[in-house]
Amino acid sequence: MTLLPGGVGLSELRVYDWPAPDGVCGGSPHMHLVCSEAYVVVEGAGSVQTLTWSGYAETPLEPGAVVSFSPGTIHRLVNGDGRLRIMVVMQNSGLPEAGDAVFTFPPDVLASHELYGEAAAGGDEEAVLRRRDLALSGFFALRDDPSGLAAFHEAAGRIVSGKLGEFEKRWSAGARAMAEATGEQLAALRRGDLSHLREAAVGGTVPHDRLGMCGRLRAHQS
Repeated sequence: MTLLPGGVGLSELRVYDWPAPDGVCGGSPHMHLVCSEAYVVVEGAGSVQTLTWSGYAETPLEPGAVVSFSPGTIHRLVNGDGRLRIMVVMQNSGLPEAGDAVFTFPPDVLASHELYGEAAAGGDEEAVLRRRDLALSGFFALRDDPSGLAAFHEAAGRIVSGKLGEFEKRWSAGARAMAEATGEQLAALRRGDLSHLREAAVGGTVPHDRLGMCGRLRAHQS
């Protein structure tokens, strides 16, 4: 399977333009536990609302802007003008969109694997809207009272605990393998061995479309 450079994932994201209960348009707030992301704004305007241990913030988004955030950043994309389009660069071969995400559902939902699974399920527009609004209710509560962040972090850890083996496989086959390959190539160059250059090849990926957490995705993922 062809990996994108560095073992990253890449998606074109058209942020949802569906109004939320607070009157703004956007996606579902959520958090990643082991992966960083970066947004490269291509078109439109909006913002990303974030909540971390340091507090709540809102970062404006406009064409050319690049915003990145590390694991533990709860984030919500807001589509300000209805045209917000972003290229999303994801760590670990797209793991953020392949399991490393926990929605900010209310505590009673987070406390039950069964309830969480039911709330997060579904791939049609109705399901996307339902889980977005449920996640927003939990997000607003955390924003207004950040003392709940520790409990949310603990709940998120429990929710992904059964997926860690799959996370490790993706990391090992992607980012780790590519970093080790670079080390081997550097060592070879020090020896004067250029044989790896003869293995040069051209690859590519075909995007697949789906409804994501924050918008309509055209994802290029390994």
